[in-house]
Amino acid sequence: MTTIRPAKITKVLPDSIAAEIGFEVGDAIAAINGTQPRDLIDYKFLCADEFLELEVLDASGKTHYIEIEKDYDEDLGLEFETALFDGLIQCNNRCPFCFIDQQPPGKRSSLYFKDDDYRLSFLYGSYLTLTNLPEREWQRIEQMRLSPLYVSVHATEPDIRIRLLKNQRAGQILQQLRWFQKRRLQIHAQVVVCPGINDGQHLEQTLRDLASFYTGEVPTVASVAVVPVGLTRFRPQEDELISVTPEKAQEVIAQVQSLTREFRQKFGSNVAWLADEWFLIAGAELPSESDYEEYPQIDNGVGSIRLFIKQFEMAAAELLPAKISPQRKLTWVVGNAVEKAFKPILQSLNSVVGLDVNMQALSSDYWGQSISVTGLITGHDLLLKLQGQDLGDGILLPNVMLKHGELLFLDDMTVAEVEQKLNTKILPVAGVEELIKTCISNSVSI
Repeated sequence: MTTIRPAKITKVLPDSIAAEIGFEVGDAIAAINGTQPRDLIDYKFLCADEFLELEVLDASGKTHYIEIEKDYDEDLGLEFETALFDGLIQCNNRCPFCFIDQQPPGKRSSLYFKDDDYRLSFLYGSYLTLTNLPEREWQRIEQMRLSPLYVSVHATEPDIRIRLLKNQRAGQILQQLRWFQKRRLQIHAQVVVCPGINDGQHLEQTLRDLASFYTGEVPTVASVAVVPVGLTRFRPQEDELISVTPEKAQEVIAQVQSLTREFRQKFGSNVAWLADEWFLIAGAELPSESDYEEYPQIDNGVGSIRLFIKQFEMAAAELLPAKISPQRKLTWVVGNAVEKAFKPILQSLNSVVGLDVNMQALSSDYWGQSISVTGLITGHDLLLKLQGQDLGDGILLPNVMLKHGELLFLDDMTVAEVEQKLNTKILPVAGVEELIKTCISNSVSI
């Protein structure tokens, strides 16, 4: 049986109930109304009540019992070390395209965790395969209405999915989708296309099967993302995988767009969307903004470039001055996959008199990729490509290259190390407003 640990508090929000009571960072919640919360889902569910009795351990290990009366559903104002208090549900698949198996050894341990946890799927939109769930977890999904979940489908034909996941239980996907349908619960699906395995007629079968669940007031399959397989030089050589070529990308784009036109006519929605990477690999124009509907797969790289450009245009109209003083020169580092798409943004920034932004669109030598998305650029790549260059007053660094909440690249190099070796200030930026404000900061806008 998995041990449930007390939920360790890492932040107490100001002006909250918890702050008023005197909770401190380092305290831990052991039980709520006599129940140990397994995870953040339990915590939120248990804390919805108007009357709470909390069993709390302080930093010294002393137990306190605290009674709280509050409005129903009012939040206590606490954040925790982790969303799971009883440990991660590990993945038991051996997918050859799994990014975790395509990394070099010896890096930080968190890079090698293979999770297949429905709770992280519900809370944060991470993808799971449904192959690891015992009956009690299926019951919990139903009882707590944990919907939508995000499911890596890859193929609906049992033999193809078993081949991809290397797991006999993987062949049950259509039965599992019918389980969700019967209970009016939803999923968002993804299909990672591996040329020669689940492409061509298999991809068409998968998308038609998934679209058949886009029915009723609550479609069981709310959306599908079609994503190209990503390979690195560290992957096992016997994995039978083939990189996506520009020609293959063009083929998949034509195939999926033909199907989505059909789906749009039948269902009033595309149902399935191609990840931006397909268009970048193919050297093709991105779809129009309206094609993405409500951006249901934005976190899977579907429409993220279009949305970024739109958000930039809106922010630039409000924030970007005609002229700045003193003059400012910056280097903007991105993955070379987005170089063409981001040129209008670069032109807009450089239209400001006194601002000189030079885009450095890099491929990743570290991963052995000739075309790279921004999030996979490492400290190693920056040092390899930028040493000895005039980088101006600093490097604009999209924070998708860094570990969440830390100044650490995927190769375990720190921002401080790279700054020192390049002898240049690194300026991490998150989103368009921060990009613009960092470009014009330390200047007098005119």
